[in-house]
Amino acid sequence: MFLGDGMSVPTLAAARTLLGQNQGRTGEESQLSFEDFPTVGLAKTYCVNEQIPDSACTATAYLCGVKNNHGTIGVTAAVPRRDCAASLDESTHLASIAEWALRDDRDVGIVTTTRITHASPAGTYAKVANRRWENDDRVVEDGQDPTICRDIAHQLVHMYPANQFKVILGGGRREFRPNTTRDEENTRGRRTDGRDIIEEWQQLRAAQNVSYNYVWNREQLMNISESLPEYLLGLFEGSHMQYHLEANTTMEPTLTELTEIAIRSLSRNENGFFLFVESGRIDHAHHDNYVHLALDETLHLHAAVQRATELLSEEDSLVVVTADHAHVMAFNGYSPRGSSIIGRSNELGDDGVPYMTISYTNGPGARAQVDGVRVDVTNDSDIGSIWWRSHAEVPLEDETHGGDDVAVFARGPHHALFTGLYEQSRIPHLMGYAACIGPGLHYCSAAARSHAHLATIVVLTLVYLLNYSRMLK
Repeated sequence: MFLGDGMSVPTLAAARTLLGQNQGRTGEESQLSFEDFPTVGLAKTYCVNEQIPDSACTATAYLCGVKNNHGTIGVTAAVPRRDCAASLDESTHLASIAEWALRDDRDVGIVTTTRITHASPAGTYAKVANRRWENDDRVVEDGQDPTICRDIAHQLVHMYPANQFKVILGGGRREFRPNTTRDEENTRGRRTDGRDIIEEWQQLRAAQNVSYNYVWNREQLMNISESLPEYLLGLFEGSHMQYHLEANTTMEPTLTELTEIAIRSLSRNENGFFLFVESGRIDHAHHDNYVHLALDETLHLHAAVQRATELLSEEDSLVVVTADHAHVMAFNGYSPRGSSIIGRSNELGDDGVPYMTISYTNGPGARAQVDGVRVDVTNDSDIGSIWWRSHAEVPLEDETHGGDDVAVFARGPHHALFTGLYEQSRIPHLMGYAACIGPGLHYCSAAARSHAHLATIVVLTLVYLLNYSRMLK
């Protein structure tokens, strides 16, 4: 499963245009790697208690198959946000598709460009009443006991299912290290319990007498890429990984490199594997109205998916690409074909002031009008910079998510299941059906085969009756 965090449908259209323009073409006719998949569907993204979702309730939906409350992960809607006591009730705990895979003796890996404890990757393993509880100090801030309600970093290393994950690659070292220490790149840790959870992960692997490696930069990762250990933990930043356009690529691996290493590692299990890959910083760039960065991060998801499809057979590997939620980026105006997707529109507003082809309905890019007239953003001194903020209408510190449906692309066995419009929580069940894991009906179960046989009989009967009725006419 590949996830573009915040990858709305307008983001897809703009990113494919940028892809083509980067290659010297007009751009609109271009296609992202996964847009060539044979099946496309739409998923509805709302939470149980919120019209417009966050990345926690959506992660629970597309990974655990159940919708829940805004800000909570891996628990049912019976758990209100920040309610530690309610989250301790095991009847509220949800198993993710990663857990389904482990129970079928398959291996599991997670890859992200965000902190590995962030909401989306945490959906594979955490059961928590607040997505912000990434370390013990954040639990204390909410007046809860971190020895009772364990933080997400602790759950990743010490609790099932994540303590069985073979590949863990992303950012977020600060959530694992004490606040009295600084990590390899001088980021201060955030734990107040004095524990180094990264060191504890290594101690656990050593006690198991298995091969393992902890790496924190690209050079270390590449050095072991030809002889991968059984367990691999890579944390490449103190917080989120850098945007690709600003990253030191000698120190920080690309999403494509992380994806390839994860696939090569997990493919050693003859029973198969489940891999979750997130391009998480699409979302962060949108929140800041950094449109160029958001589109570029989308293109790196495109590249990672393309490499995965080169490595995986379409006959036996189901690949699903989707998003958790939308954003309020608008792709607008009437510019001629081939106009820069990150440039100004060819037309002026009714006030005679230029506007951009891409803007936002809200966010930090809002400019105050001067004497009732919009500011001409094309005169900004930093326009063209990756850090230039696209115009927004409503001033907000952070741009909001959108309530739009998100696209779902599928390739591989039973890809046709993913067509249509459906609840986001249906996605893991469809994947589980195709992979023969998890609860409910599976393709390889006798019940499923009987059901398919019955459906065939029904279809043939209807065809016969239709033809018979035509003969009577």
